[in-house]
Amino acid sequence: MAQSNFIDHVRICSRSGAGGAGSVHFRREKYVDKGGPDGGDGGRGGHVILRGNAQLWTLIHLRYRKHVIAQNGVAGSGQNSTGAQGKDEILEVPLGTVAKDAETGEVLFEITQDGEEKILTPGGRGGLGNDHFKTPSNQAPRYAQPGEPGREEWIILELKILADVGLVGFPNAGKSTLLSSVSAAKPEIADYAFTTLVPNLGVVSYRDYRSFVMADIPGIIEGAAEGRGLGLRFLRHIERNSILLFLIPADAKDLRKEYDILLEELRKYNPELLDKQRILAVSKSDLLDEELMQELSKELPTELPTLFISAVTGYNLDKLKDLIWKTLHESNE
Repeated sequence: MAQSNFIDHVRICSRSGAGGAGSVHFRREKYVDKGGPDGGDGGRGGHVILRGNAQLWTLIHLRYRKHVIAQNGVAGSGQNSTGAQGKDEILEVPLGTVAKDAETGEVLFEITQDGEEKILTPGGRGGLGNDHFKTPSNQAPRYAQPGEPGREEWIILELKILADVGLVGFPNAGKSTLLSSVSAAKPEIADYAFTTLVPNLGVVSYRDYRSFVMADIPGIIEGAAEGRGLGLRFLRHIERNSILLFLIPADAKDLRKEYDILLEELRKYNPELLDKQRILAVSKSDLLDEELMQELSKELPTELPTLFISAVTGYNLDKLKDLIWKTLHESNE
């Protein structure tokens, strides 16, 4: 998942097909001089449909597709023949894709399962043929319904990363280093802020061939919920994680304060995030000795599990995996 190819937000114009018109037609055969109405119905206009695809990771295939247009339905014809339905336009999207109304911001639905299909923009209904309008007093109606017009609307598609564990921390907290140490993911790592510009996913192998997915979310800064730094662009990816792993470096000036700031940014963005299971890991602990760890432990919050780790030396990484697996199991229950 190359950084230049990670697209998690697109805006498209979705246009469904118009329904076909009903037919005004009368039965005409060689020995039937006054056949009744037999006009068929028009076909339904094509829907625009979203379908979940577990093999997709980004929305890049929709980046330059600004207009999605489904086919119109075909008009009905004689002998009560219904017109063909307009062909549906199906858009494959990764799991975790949210569809929103571009004008109001209203969330329409979310795709979370492979193969799941939901109608984004419904096609117009086909009109009824004149066969439906015959009565004892009007046995030869010369009218039929027109098809309903299709709908055109601007839609925003947003991707929220689906992962078991989301890494939460300030820039340079060591999130990318941890992900590269416990999985095969190779995120960009450098000694400057905002090295990670897109979420990175890694599959972490656990005991007995089990595994879980960890997501490295670009660093949060104070004021992110108001749009500072990378702001709201990536905070939404945290919403779909089962548990949150807070990462604070051992060389931070105040461990407790950094944790409180991170927690406050999540609360401002979405208070429901605070209901998720949380773990706190102090990274870069290879810089500390046992005495310093004991002193720093006094600063750490007591309401959640905490652990000192080092992604460089591997210190306590197995214990971290055990803790994550245990917490995931509790979260699922």
